Amino acid sequence: MIKDTPGVSTILSSIGFTSLNPLQEETLQKSKENDNVMILSQTGSGKTFAFLLPLFLRLDVNVKNVQALIIVPSRELAMQIESVFRSMKTNHKVLTCYGGHSIQVEKKSLIESPSLLIGTPGRICDHISQNTINLSRVSQLVVDEYDKSLEFGFEEQLKFIYHKLDGLKYTTLVSATEHKEFPPYFAFRNPAMVNYLDSSVAPAITFYHVPVKTYTKLDSLFQLLCSFKGALTIVFCNFREATETVCHYLKTKQYDSIIYHGGLEQDDREKALLKFRNGTFHTLICTDLGSRGLDIPAIQHVVHFQFPQNEEAFIHRNGRTARMTANGSSYLLVNKEENKPEYLSFSTEEFIMPTEIISPLQSPWITLYFSGGKKDKINKIDLVGFLSQKGGLAKEDIGLINVQDFCSYVAVKTNSENQLLAKIRIEKVKGKKLKIDIAR
Repeated sequence: MIKDTPGVSTILSSIGFTSLNPLQEETLQKSKENDNVMILSQTGSGKTFAFLLPLFLRLDVNVKNVQALIIVPSRELAMQIESVFRSMKTNHKVLTCYGGHSIQVEKKSLIESPSLLIGTPGRICDHISQNTINLSRVSQLVVDEYDKSLEFGFEEQLKFIYHKLDGLKYTTLVSATEHKEFPPYFAFRNPAMVNYLDSSVAPAITFYHVPVKTYTKLDSLFQLLCSFKGALTIVFCNFREATETVCHYLKTKQYDSIIYHGGLEQDDREKALLKFRNGTFHTLICTDLGSRGLDIPAIQHVVHFQFPQNEEAFIHRNGRTARMTANGSSYLLVNKEENKPEYLSFSTEEFIMPTEIISPLQSPWITLYFSGGKKDKINKIDLVGFLSQKGGLAKEDIGLINVQDFCSYVAVKTNSENQLLAKIRIEKVKGKKLKIDIAR
């Protein structure tokens, strides 16, 4: 049962909000009155906080077991939800479990049960099979991107997990597409609907088509990106090979970008997103893997280098920009041999390239790697103090900081990275000698 909500204002203050948006208000109210809730919304609407708030209000500080489980189809979405929950600054432990890294690290963290467990279906099933998690006190279940979970073939794993939740009372499903029927194993009947798929509440995106004279589109893409003058941009391609071709071409033009696709090792994917978030790279070149689960509010532009294969992919790509109350732009590069896809039924403006030549804008940020993290009792304040005192950096020269279990990454501005490294490599962080280098 949801407690009285005087603490909502404190949570809002923690995450930098002054009030709930309509979707969040409706979700909170219907979660108070109903055990089953279905949230229908496109990305960028604030739905993560919408389902986390009532979930948090039901948690009991006196229960020392997992009380709530959130299942997601991707590692990236799991980490994004964890980040939002941590920003709420609750007194509850949260843990994220996903494949691609050692399960032993998760097992050690599970010795002290979190209140909230977030994970991908496969890894949650692994922990259940190995008896490393106790789900007997789980009363809340959220399945985020429920539509994608079914599309990815996770139904059997969802069924396996669901049957382990003997104490389940509240279920919330979150989807970008409407569902008339639900699997028979889900006790999910007559859910309260929170439907924000209506076009009247669509994100504020301006759509452009960019006429391209050459078949490859590369020259036009380069000119387009230069015209953005350093604004955060995602360029979508349909295939991994295309992302690498685009990134290599841009490099020959002295334009810095970074790739992100499913063929990369998990560690490389996470570092790519980290460097994109902190501004080390202005432009992310990716496949549709990047169309879901990435919560980077400052993305101004989405570029479709290749046409999305269907309308759903188009919607999710565009959902990376114009998040919450921000505005954004979407660009479709079109050459003479291509026709606009059928799903592009609305009109688009033609984007007129600037007549003057615009040089690529280099990012002022670099990312430093530290070989110590949470398990070494190192936090963000420690790293800010170290870089200020030992590195001589001003507060405005220190950007986003990401502290992981065994390492940390810090975005910094510097006139000479070699001089900075020479000063700080010989120093200790909280009495510990760490490896410090430019993150590769």
